[in-house]
Amino acid sequence: MSASDDMDYVNKIIYYMQGFLVTKAMFSASKLGVFDILLNSNTPLSCADIAEQAGCSVDGMNRLLTACVELELLNATQENGKYLYSNTHLSRMYIAKSSPKSLYHMIQFMSDRNYLLSYYMADSIREGKSQYQKLFKVNHEHEDTFHFNLVYRSEEDTLMFIECMDDIWKVCGKDVTTTFDLSHFNTICDIGGCSGAIAKLFISEYPNSRVTIFDLPEVLKITKTHFVFPAEERISFHEGDFFKNPLPEADLYILARVIHDWNDEQCLVLLKNIYKSCKPGGAVLIVETVLNEDKSGPIRGLLCSLLMHVACNGRERTISEYDKLLTTAGFQNTDMRTGSLYNAILARKIKENSMLKQ
Repeated sequence: MSASDDMDYVNKIIYYMQGFLVTKAMFSASKLGVFDILLNSNTPLSCADIAEQAGCSVDGMNRLLTACVELELLNATQENGKYLYSNTHLSRMYIAKSSPKSLYHMIQFMSDRNYLLSYYMADSIREGKSQYQKLFKVNHEHEDTFHFNLVYRSEEDTLMFIECMDDIWKVCGKDVTTTFDLSHFNTICDIGGCSGAIAKLFISEYPNSRVTIFDLPEVLKITKTHFVFPAEERISFHEGDFFKNPLPEADLYILARVIHDWNDEQCLVLLKNIYKSCKPGGAVLIVETVLNEDKSGPIRGLLCSLLMHVACNGRERTISEYDKLLTTAGFQNTDMRTGSLYNAILARKIKENSMLKQ
């Protein structure tokens, strides 16, 4: 190995070691309102101006801004010996809070929950169980089992999670609701539908559809207050726990970023409940990051699978693993389409007369 090769390896390890600083720099700039300050300004601003508006030290802000420039989150131009800063397209469109495609709330949830949760990753791998209770230093009666009441500890925490989930569908929701032609499904149930973002996309894309959002009472209370309003008459609500309560009858059931929260046994309970309630000829649509069959990637999915282990004992899966779960529950004809961020998997409940012909 040459000295040059040796340094390449060392630099790569150092890059990985310092990767958390990239994350934290973006989180900090977002939390301090840097991107929103610049979005609301008609002209680029100096470090001193931004620091004053954010209530920060000039020296600390200068270090943050120069790092964000290198990360391509900010632009910097020099004028009369002074640097002036402005948003890049990336930060203007996807990080500034007031942008219609903003991921601001998702960033805040990642910073205040998942980033802190990752501290317990080694414990999770060693113990083989969720570490969410450690994040809040609570003694859960079933320490080996994740429950969403750990996420929904207060109305503020519940709203934080719902806003996080709402953000991602503003960017790629249309992609996953149109990758299959779902126009022949008129009665739809969005399981764990959270903010109703997917439901709103469905009624917009498919004029004959009606969507029921099925979620816990504490979630739907906030959804009806902040996200889905009475004017959206084709959206209704059904309170319940999808592991314990009967599901509304529907032609199509949506599980958007739900399945990866649970282990295989829990997934089968849910999928069997859906199959039981699903109309003959109906289907289930699963939206998740699907791993390569040999689990060689994608890296985003592999890292998310690690996070799911730490958070809730869930996991990301391959298409064959999803197919096994679906066929065990009774569904057939599993098909997958690849979207920009997530994969869409459709499996059907075959009508009895169709099964006899096969």
